[in-house]
Amino acid sequence: MSGTSLRAEVALLSPPFGTLSYQLPAGFPEYFWKAGLRLAVPLGRGLRSAVLLRRGRAATADPEGFILKEVVWPLEREPILSEAYLDFARQFALRQAQPEGRMLAGMLPPGLRILKNGRSWLRLRFFDNGLAEDFDLPELQALSGLARARLAALWLAGQGQALRGGEEADLDIYGLRAAPPWPLRPSASRQLALLEYIFSQGRGRVSRRQILRELGPDYTQSLRQLLARGLLAKEDPFAESPAASSADLPDAAAWLRQYRPVLESPPPFELNPEQRAALADLEELMRAGKPATRLLYGVTGSGKTAVYLELCAKTLLSGKSALLLVPEVALALKLRRDIQERFPGLPLYFFHGYQSAALRENIFRDLAHRSAGRAPALVLGTRSALFLEIPNLGALILDEEHDSSFKQDERLYYQAKDLAWFRSGQYGAPLVLGSATPDVKTFYAAEQGRIRMHRLSGRVGGGELPRVSLAPLGAGASSTSGLLAPESARALRDCLARGEQAMILLNRRGYAPAMYCLECGTSARCPNCEISLTYHKKREKLVCHYCGFSQPFPSPCATCKSTRFLPLGEGTEKLEERLQSFLPPGARVLRLDRDSTGRPGDMENILSAFGRGEAEVLLGTQMLSKGHHFPRVTLAILADGDQGLNIPDYNAAERTFQLLVQASGRSGRGELPGRVIIQTRDPGHYCWEYVKNNDYEGFYRQELARRELRRYPPFVRLALVRLSFPPAWAEGPARLAELSRKLKAAGQNLGVEVLGPAPAPHPMREGRLRYQYLLKGQDWKAIRGVYAALEHVPSGHFRVSLDIDPGTML
Repeated sequence: MSGTSLRAEVALLSPPFGTLSYQLPAGFPEYFWKAGLRLAVPLGRGLRSAVLLRRGRAATADPEGFILKEVVWPLEREPILSEAYLDFARQFALRQAQPEGRMLAGMLPPGLRILKNGRSWLRLRFFDNGLAEDFDLPELQALSGLARARLAALWLAGQGQALRGGEEADLDIYGLRAAPPWPLRPSASRQLALLEYIFSQGRGRVSRRQILRELGPDYTQSLRQLLARGLLAKEDPFAESPAASSADLPDAAAWLRQYRPVLESPPPFELNPEQRAALADLEELMRAGKPATRLLYGVTGSGKTAVYLELCAKTLLSGKSALLLVPEVALALKLRRDIQERFPGLPLYFFHGYQSAALRENIFRDLAHRSAGRAPALVLGTRSALFLEIPNLGALILDEEHDSSFKQDERLYYQAKDLAWFRSGQYGAPLVLGSATPDVKTFYAAEQGRIRMHRLSGRVGGGELPRVSLAPLGAGASSTSGLLAPESARALRDCLARGEQAMILLNRRGYAPAMYCLECGTSARCPNCEISLTYHKKREKLVCHYCGFSQPFPSPCATCKSTRFLPLGEGTEKLEERLQSFLPPGARVLRLDRDSTGRPGDMENILSAFGRGEAEVLLGTQMLSKGHHFPRVTLAILADGDQGLNIPDYNAAERTFQLLVQASGRSGRGELPGRVIIQTRDPGHYCWEYVKNNDYEGFYRQELARRELRRYPPFVRLALVRLSFPPAWAEGPARLAELSRKLKAAGQNLGVEVLGPAPAPHPMREGRLRYQYLLKGQDWKAIRGVYAALEHVPSGHFRVSLDIDPGTML
């Protein structure tokens, strides 16, 4: 092969995620090979998916004996990824000190980066004179050069397409139709194991391919039996997909003609002067294509959502797309209802991580193809929606911008606000950060003049903020009301007697967070993480909330084999049971947490039922604390206000303050006055006065002074180097000491303070010892430079990662 022949640099989408050079095959013109094209390439004895980054010709001949491997085949005729998207991935990789392939693999839906489903390779179909020929990738690779040239001509003529190997297994989606406990005999162990697996996957739905891959082909019979019993049902994988397909997407002019009337319709109520001023500024930025950041700071119920929706309408009418991000699926569902009521019939792309892989791939492809005709799109989703290829983006909105769910703290570390800021600059689009309790770093940036702030000072319609009081926990709680203090129990009964509704927040799911053995005095612990197992009564399981390990309950104590246990503490499942026993007859309690929303549609049904008044009390974890609007709710009880105050995080007080103020804001949003009761064991904590008075700025001043004294953000840049290895690895401690010397030397040279190594607050997880280093510096470049000292850390036993601006130290 010629040393100056056409070649490509590609990013691998699977380990080792490297950037490698390959020879481009004959039969395709040079212009065909565009950046962003997905490819199948050989690596070792297998095949991998990759993305073409650059093409070119070598300036000189290759060294003697040096031969590049050849790309097997392109996976599409036109790149699905734009130059802007590749630049996004490149900058993301630089920030996280990771290869581009690692970033792209985390950004793309699974179907766009996987070549093999189980044992089935991706297949390619070619049409020649009306006859179809199918080849899987290994068969295609083995063809002669002449045969491949013939197929290349067909591919270029549009007579070829990629078929997903085992595609029918990927599109067969199964969802739970019954909540635990399930009516099965203990001997039906495989059926029970299959139900438990599906329940644990989030919103209770998985594909048949996933079942076969994770559990094995022996579960096919169990799947059929559960379908026959009605415990599972087959679902439409594209149920939430927009009606239009990539083949018939309209151009921008046709789209605007169709939807202009609904977008120009007046809002249900007139915006107040503060809302109008914010909207006018944002519209001006959007039309001018200026990438500026704005903080929309307003109390709960101040009408931030109305500003978001009107900005989306203005953006779409200008022919640009809008992206609206929220931290959690529950809030996304509420906002979807708001959009559908404000703009009936308007197409909406709804995207989140609980959807099927097939649906997420379909949405990604639709939006990528939409870019060609530049028809605008309205996209609503959680943080991963930032990785969609969105046409002509004109506005980005992050609602509840302070929320920790915008930071991903596992596998692929990223902060959605940082990525949104970059995309804002790419497209020349305003970035709106909305919150009643902004991130301290965001509010500090606004005070310093780095971003502009719009204030919404009062509730829409003139409503008053709820009255907040403290209820001491401990003495006086009854055996019937459980965790509720006497004052809370009385207020709850009075609220229901008036025909009103109440919400109770307890950010701890399950029945009991620990099970204590009455014989030997130990608690049931996870063998992988060495933390207490949580008892889930309806599932009859002890579950680790970190690695997912579970075991049946009752089962013998691992230490003394006794079966006498005492449940310690109280989770949402136990509190629900207690409430049912002491509330008036006929009063209904709904529970909203991950366990009660294990089936498709559960979350929507619970929120809708409570909104219709079918229950008097809504109990749940933090997913009910933000954004929901129930006018008949006049009482909010925060059952364990201290829960987050004492965790080992520098921002523990900030997170607690934000959660409690947001949860308090669910009360008194209608015409009736609201009340909030915060239960605490530490009524003297400085945080409570600020929560009681809804005084964000007072809390901010106090918190800022503490952080300046201890050198925490926003006065310093912060990063964590996380490191783990198996306990049985004898060389682990010595290697850890060696890495410490490298890090500290690099820190001294670059002006970065390196603290550690210290055991992580949870020192064991998933069977690995965990350590971390805290890096404090004045700029990210220096911090990344310190991390680069670990570039040659031996792989295998060690796992090392860099978490820029960590959301939690745990």
